[in-house]
Amino acid sequence: MHTHTHPHTHSLTLPFYFLFAISPWLILPRPHTDETTLWGLRIEALLCHMTDLLYTEKDLVTSLKNYITAEENKLKQVKQWAEKLDVLSAIAMQDPEGFLGNPVNAFKLMKRLNTEWGDLESLVLKDTKEGFISNLTLQRQHFPTDEDQTGAAKALLRLQDTYRLDTNTISTGDLPGVTHKSPMTVEDCFELGKIAYSEVDYYHTELWMEQALKQLDEGEESTVDKVTVLDYLSYAIYQQGDLGRALELTKRLLMLDPEHQRANGNLKYFEFQLINQRKAQAQEAQKAQEEGKERRKRLTSDASKKKKRFREPVPERKMYEMLCRGEGIKLTPRRQRRLFCRYFDNHGHPKYLLSPVKQEDEWDRPYIVRYHDIISHGEIEKVKELAKPRLRRATISNPITGVLETAPYRISKSAWLTAYEHPMIDQINQRIEDLTGLEMDTAEELQVANYGVGGQYEPHFDFGRKDEPDAFKELGTGNRIATWLFYMSDVAAGGATVFPDVGAAVWPKKGTAVFWYNLFPSGEGDYSTRHAACPVLVGNKWVSNKWIHERGQEFRRPCGLNETA
Repeated sequence: MHTHTHPHTHSLTLPFYFLFAISPWLILPRPHTDETTLWGLRIEALLCHMTDLLYTEKDLVTSLKNYITAEENKLKQVKQWAEKLDVLSAIAMQDPEGFLGNPVNAFKLMKRLNTEWGDLESLVLKDTKEGFISNLTLQRQHFPTDEDQTGAAKALLRLQDTYRLDTNTISTGDLPGVTHKSPMTVEDCFELGKIAYSEVDYYHTELWMEQALKQLDEGEESTVDKVTVLDYLSYAIYQQGDLGRALELTKRLLMLDPEHQRANGNLKYFEFQLINQRKAQAQEAQKAQEEGKERRKRLTSDASKKKKRFREPVPERKMYEMLCRGEGIKLTPRRQRRLFCRYFDNHGHPKYLLSPVKQEDEWDRPYIVRYHDIISHGEIEKVKELAKPRLRRATISNPITGVLETAPYRISKSAWLTAYEHPMIDQINQRIEDLTGLEMDTAEELQVANYGVGGQYEPHFDFGRKDEPDAFKELGTGNRIATWLFYMSDVAAGGATVFPDVGAAVWPKKGTAVFWYNLFPSGEGDYSTRHAACPVLVGNKWVSNKWIHERGQEFRRPCGLNETA
């Protein structure tokens, strides 16, 4: 039986044509003869060869002109590239964070530096320019890798799924909150599809190869041809079980390239498989029809006994994504009426008697409050300035060992700031203590986190559960009793903090902070505080948080007798 084959990965290079042909100079053997005859024959042979040399020279001149033309075309390509990048850089540098807040811009930056600058390097190397090449080679060590480009692509695909964005919306750059609109080319769409394909993600391969094909059908010029796109697309659709459509696309491919070896093989295989599939479906339909009569009898007799079925809970992942989109929030009007805004002085704290802070109830169970205008723009900038040089991939506490380590479900960069590093950090810590009434000496240091495009932290608990006895053993300060979270930036789209178990969503607002208890007064964990940071769709999310621990709170928050009180 024929075995289907899949497309190989194709590398894209900038077009460059270099023609340099030299006609052969043939030296023919001459018969032995006398001197006179020899001289005459030499002249004849020499003239003959010189004529060849004239043609050779003419060919060389033609080749030289072709070389010059090729060099001029190469220079023209480099010039166009430089002008395009100059304009793009000018726009980007007006607001670097805002520009990179657009996930398409972030992906295209990774793609340019990882792929296209390399192609440009190959182009320029044809006519070595010492200064540029040495500089480019030197700078290349700082360029993103294939892994970085793949990461940017995965972030874009993750955003597409979470926020239910169709490929055309992303490709045209019509993302919500975008200020730096950036359409995607056929090459961009193709590259996304190829990365999905390499990850055996045929669903996204189909979406992005279809988008590439759509743009090609609309007349967009590209170095990627329809045959290559159809090759990937038909195979991705076959892998998802749609044999009929895979066959249809393979036939379209063969109309463009009748000699395509892989497509010809796949055509026969798909046709064979489709015949078998239709036979199986016909048999199943007949069997279902026979069983259907008996089933209808049972349903009729059981109709009177039918009870209201228990409504199954929405899976956490689905609820998480719904909340990130602003859907599925479970706060009823009756519960909402019990939420208030107030001026808060923490029971007459001296600092806030004359200037109380603005406090707003965000949620009732668990009780989440937001403090408005609680951190100034100047403080935010200072915290970011201190944190930026040491931002590293954020870690989580291993529930088994208690050791901090990176995890694929937490995608952000973080840094820790201690109170003695700068007086402002000490002031911020003191402010948290004054407003919560909790001891800060046993709390963890202020953690600053930056969630770029696609940055997220999937559902998790801040406190250690009973099956994680060593979660914070190294700290020696007990469990995390409460969480204080500063929002240090506005986010154009996405980036909410959501609580899937209770259907709550808290949206970032610069200068505010939210606070909740992770433990009941009894010390038992409040499982309703399971929360997540939604991926940033557009923008750049800066937060800082303080995890407050049990030790030192014995008299500040006395233990309750009721387990969940």
